[in-house]
Amino acid sequence: MTAAPHRGNGVLVLDATCLSHFARADRLDVMRGLLGDDECWTTQVVLRELAEGYSAYPALELVGKGNWLNVADFETPGDVALFARWALRIGATDRDFGEASVFTATELLGGIAITDDRRAVAVARAAGVKVHGTIWLLARACRDGKLSQHGAGSLIDALRATDHRLPCTGTEFPDFARRNKLLP
Repeated sequence: MTAAPHRGNGVLVLDATCLSHFARADRLDVMRGLLGDDECWTTQVVLRELAEGYSAYPALELVGKGNWLNVADFETPGDVALFARWALRIGATDRDFGEASVFTATELLGGIAITDDRRAVAVARAAGVKVHGTIWLLARACRDGKLSQHGAGSLIDALRATDHRLPCTGTEFPDFARRNKLLP
């Protein structure tokens, strides 16, 4: 895997869940804006997962459009071996290969994985990988002055309307984020 030159605050590797729900909520442009200072990645595996949903959710086709999202593909034997180790750690079924690929790319790039799959998050943290979810991204945007808490709450409600399982509603966001030390 060849990394693009770093151009911002950090390296984020995005899983299908986060990308899918922002696209389905017609908020992918908002996500791009919030992450504009970061080097954003996903993987070929994640894009293939998203492609399986194009007929039901045409907005998913927008995820790969534009130049904001780098795409990792594992070509070297070392990359493939690392992906296989992650797949074993997660106990990857067809559904979990996306998370395994995201953690592989995160490890190779030295970045932060973004996924809302709680089981996968626990596995990644136990292995020492930096991993956060959508609520963390929104709280970070609030801390950075890119988004108001009310704006974050509106996004959360829009994402939940697409059946995104998030740990709080938009109204609950400020208190939830403070309790979890995501906001001051």
